Amino acid sequence: MSASETALQILSGTFAPQFHTNLRSNFSSICCIKSRKDRHDGNYIQNRVTRNLDGLFKGEKKNSRSESLRCKCTQPENNREAFLEDRSGRLVNGLANEFNFQNVELGQPLKNENGTLLSNDGLTAPTSNIFGANSIEDEAWTLLRASMVYYCGNPVGTIAANDSSNSNTLNYDQVFIRDFIPSGIAFLLKGDYEIVRNFILHTLQLQSWEKTMDCHSPGQGLMPASFKVRTVPLDGDEDATEEVLDPDFGEAAIGRVAPVDSGLWWIILLRAYGKCSGDTSVQERIDVQTGIKMILKLCLADGFDMFPTLLVTDGSCMIDRRMGIHGHPLEIQALFYSALLCAREMLTPEEASADLFRALNNRLVAMSFHIREYYWIDTKKLNEIYRYKTEEYSFDAVNKFNIYPDQIPPWLVEWMPHRGGYLIGNLQPAHMDFRFFSLGNLWAIISSLATTDQSHAILDFIEAKWSDLVGGMPLKICYPALEGEEWRIITGSDPKNT
Repeated sequence: MSASETALQILSGTFAPQFHTNLRSNFSSICCIKSRKDRHDGNYIQNRVTRNLDGLFKGEKKNSRSESLRCKCTQPENNREAFLEDRSGRLVNGLANEFNFQNVELGQPLKNENGTLLSNDGLTAPTSNIFGANSIEDEAWTLLRASMVYYCGNPVGTIAANDSSNSNTLNYDQVFIRDFIPSGIAFLLKGDYEIVRNFILHTLQLQSWEKTMDCHSPGQGLMPASFKVRTVPLDGDEDATEEVLDPDFGEAAIGRVAPVDSGLWWIILLRAYGKCSGDTSVQERIDVQTGIKMILKLCLADGFDMFPTLLVTDGSCMIDRRMGIHGHPLEIQALFYSALLCAREMLTPEEASADLFRALNNRLVAMSFHIREYYWIDTKKLNEIYRYKTEEYSFDAVNKFNIYPDQIPPWLVEWMPHRGGYLIGNLQPAHMDFRFFSLGNLWAIISSLATTDQSHAILDFIEAKWSDLVGGMPLKICYPALEGEEWRIITGSDPKNT
């Protein structure tokens, strides 16, 4: 098993501790499922997608932040009609809320909770236990499919959380781009490509296209943090309704922070879809190509930052409230690096993209060196930091970021094993965050941001500190947990971060 495959298993929580001793092996390409290529575009009419990176649109009406994506297709009038049209046994338009499949006999006529037949045309329950829970995996798929969201009768994503016992849903009943990624990967591995394709194309249509200087509007190229399917009255007809996709770019988020990671995750999922399904027609579309370029232009824009890493405000990734990751958190750098690699593979070579390709390659080289050299910590690097001189002014300074040795926390010296190492959580001038962040380290392995030796060392480190990092649960978000006054100051006493 390769280091990248092992990292994927740990990331998904399927890695068993009894397999630790086989962590070392060479990197290899991750094999993906091969399937059909003949995908029809369906409702995705490219009537307003011819646009360029300068904010000039040649198609129809521009997509603004306040506009919702409207559905004009004919829809089933109710859940029962949707099920009769679909005939595949899937959950359609919230079907699980109206019909109870948990106690139905396989192959028998479908009835509702009152015992009434759903139809008289021979419609029966699935002959395989699609909704059953014979195993943990069956139960997981049942729950995942119950969380699917439908737009115009087609699956477009999964909601962030589906807790029927909690009436205060906040925004957890929306489809979050970052939260759908593990669901999307699961669907791809299952060979269910339709929902991933729909998700990619619909979120692309929600992307911010307008170039604006208004601080209350999303920047051009920004992908929404989430979206919700809403049913609204049809214009000019009080009795008719239509479905719209209502995006949120952070206007309603806790802290009003725009998402940095949504566009990066979108590019990564687009690449994964093409690799697994074999359908490269999606990434070759004009609107998709333009969407990729707009995200890259947003992330590669010149600023006041001297570092090749991406400057990130706290709270714009992973969680709603801050965890002291303002600056250049490892998680976003690993996603940024991976998205740049994926974009370089998918961009269509053309003369107009020459500058973009040049910027991509320069950034990838600089980023890989920066992360591998300055974010890496092991016993050898720890001893080097102890000997750092401060206030160095020169081009060949050893302590380039003016790190004070006194910043090394006492727990790190006792915790660091002699074998293995990891990439620290953050690096800023005069500040190093020595916490271990799981997603950043594992994604650095998967994307080859970490070297082969560093990848093995990270897995050796996880193996050596298994009781702290994993214990009896999936890998923790970060280690160690903040406590006491430090927790109150850094997180603002946010109970979700306890």
